[in-house]
Amino acid sequence: METNINKNGFTLIELLVSMVIFAGLMFVADNLLISVLQNPQQYTIAMDNVEHSKMVAATFVEELRNASTGNDGSYPLSQAGDSQIVFYTKFGSTGTAVDRIRYYLSGSTLYKGVIVPTGSPLSYNLAAEVVKPIITVISNGPNPVFYYYDGNYGGSGTPISQPVNINNIKFAEINLLVQSQLSKTSTSSFPITAGAAIRNLKDNLGD
Repeated sequence: METNINKNGFTLIELLVSMVIFAGLMFVADNLLISVLQNPQQYTIAMDNVEHSKMVAATFVEELRNASTGNDGSYPLSQAGDSQIVFYTKFGSTGTAVDRIRYYLSGSTLYKGVIVPTGSPLSYNLAAEVVKPIITVISNGPNPVFYYYDGNYGGSGTPISQPVNINNIKFAEINLLVQSQLSKTSTSSFPITAGAAIRNLKDNLGD
């Protein structure tokens, strides 16, 4: 005799799979909740790191968007590497000065170097660069920190391959993997991505 099966309901296998998935989700949620409850201070530190990194990325975007020719006639974009970028910008500078900005990753720390032009005529003394660590919990590993795109970039697409010809760059992006630090053994990270078209270099790109 053929058994009548309700095709609109769950089969036993489907029910078991659903239970396993639900149990897995509950396990992840419970672990996160336990981590937060057991380490509220670490959770606060993690969130502070993420917010600080977002601010750094936002500043980078404004500086890059306002990149311009240096006071000594230098091209707005000087270097464009995977882990280092150098450019000149009016953002944050004073008077007629155009500051030289350098971002670079060393180990797990992102540094920022600034040279304010001096003299008459204004010029850049590399020995006068002021370098400060701005994020100390980066876990990019082999992943590039900076990506570059040409004038055809419309929000998605393949970045320019290294070595990059700086004359082809119209848009640059910073990509950071910020360590969560929810626990001493945690290996998770928060991705932060931000980019901008360089106003003085763009052709068909918007702001």
